[in-house]
Amino acid sequence: MSTLFSIGAMNQLADAFEKAGFSAEDVTKLKQFNNLKGVKAIINGRATITYPERLIDLAANPFCPEGWSVEEHQGTGNWKLDLSAPLHWSKKQVKGTIEGNKLRKELKGKKVLNANVLDYLLTSPDLIPEEWKNKNVFFWGTIYNHSDDSLYVRYLRWYGSSWGWYYHWLDFDFDSAGPAVVAS
Repeated sequence: MSTLFSIGAMNQLADAFEKAGFSAEDVTKLKQFNNLKGVKAIINGRATITYPERLIDLAANPFCPEGWSVEEHQGTGNWKLDLSAPLHWSKKQVKGTIEGNKLRKELKGKKVLNANVLDYLLTSPDLIPEEWKNKNVFFWGTIYNHSDDSLYVRYLRWYGSSWGWYYHWLDFDFDSAGPAVVAS
């Protein structure tokens, strides 16, 4: 056990880890990390962190659940992941509700993101913005047709310990808990 660091210093570090969203597993990984000198170089301004460019092929065929087909799929080429644009709500959603088919018409012409982005985020949930946790975040760029001829849109939702995808029937209402994801 180290005698170099005081309990107070260790508590400050633990508080900082907690504030940054570290889990106990993350702290264990950091302890096992073989380049702590590199971390120190970053802290002291002698090195920087660069993130890989994350490209999503918006034109690729989206995941399609069994018994479903794709009614509409918007998006062309590779899109660099950028979730900095604010989520979009219809004015009618903010005031109450709007039926999904009407909301779909309102969203025409907006840069709504498609289900390929949803599925990418599920493979890298650490990229999903924290502020999305209390919302049903819809990806209107892909509309599905179920075998019963009903139209659906998929969305991301946080359920206490993990993210998952779900779907909502366009004949139902959408309220303020269900914003659309748009590209910046």
